[in-house]
Amino acid sequence: MNQQDKAPLLSLEDISKEFGGKRTRAVRAVDHVSLTLRPGETLGLVGETGSGKSTLGRLALRLIQPTAGRILFEGRDIASLSESRMRGVRSRMQMVFQDPYGSLDPRMNIESLIAEPLVVHGVPRADRRERVFDAMRRVGLDPSVAHRYPHEFSGGQRQRIGIARAIVLDPALIVLDEPVSALDVSIQAQILNLLSEIQARSGVAYLFIAHDLAVVRHISDRVAVMYLGRIVEMGDRDAIYARPRHPYTVSLLSAVPLPDPRLERTRKRVALIGEIGSATDVASGCRFHPRCPRARAVSGRDGVETTQVGDVRLPKVCVEVDPELAEVGVGQACACHFPEDSP
Repeated sequence: MNQQDKAPLLSLEDISKEFGGKRTRAVRAVDHVSLTLRPGETLGLVGETGSGKSTLGRLALRLIQPTAGRILFEGRDIASLSESRMRGVRSRMQMVFQDPYGSLDPRMNIESLIAEPLVVHGVPRADRRERVFDAMRRVGLDPSVAHRYPHEFSGGQRQRIGIARAIVLDPALIVLDEPVSALDVSIQAQILNLLSEIQARSGVAYLFIAHDLAVVRHISDRVAVMYLGRIVEMGDRDAIYARPRHPYTVSLLSAVPLPDPRLERTRKRVALIGEIGSATDVASGCRFHPRCPRARAVSGRDGVETTQVGDVRLPKVCVEVDPELAEVGVGQACACHFPEDSP
């Protein structure tokens, strides 16, 4: 069966998450996001630091409680489940963290670390060791090193331990939060290939969070681009990389180095103005308009109504109207008032 024909494994429906708000201004880390993930699929979630990617990943696993919206996992709304009822769901979903050392307790040996999820979920002691050793073999670790401690391993090996810990319960979903960003490039490739092999054998689905679009392209089936708590572009991987529609996506892709030096020297880079804004003071209208090179280019066109913003004139619609995520092609959606224009 084609992935697109399968019922969603995970659906986030109009999900939002706010932090603070009593004595300080509320931070809207995730703002009305909807997405789906099917069994055996990898959805790459990309964006700058501060865009809300990690918060969205934790919401997907119900590690934090949403402010609004629904989280459907295997057809069941888990957003409102009690912790006791969530316990039965958690064995089906796991997480791999960015820091392969900080996420492992240095006082526990590798066998105990990988076995911990089995203990938590009541797997009999007699079955644990073989399941731990099997998970170690699946990630390319020799079970003979199970008695060692995390500090005795390299960064790549520690990330393999983290992956073994995540797969030991045979979950249906794994959220991978920047799992290779702390690793050398050569080790990154090994870990990405390992993740692909595990997925091919088990059918596990990945929500793969990263800021590096080259990494995301290697492993993802679909890509969602996030900016200040919102999805601004989403679609099939090949469509996104062949013809990005949102100016933020265009800029991110223009920063990815090309392996051909001649193409690298001649291609156009799209520079953004300033840095990502604050989630406590989101701009009106399109939240990307203060940094958007496309808005500045379009504002000089006949028939485009503009308004003064600081020392520049920008399209009035960009300043006043928050664009919805709308279909712009087969398998591709974009939240931009001018998706057909170059940046």
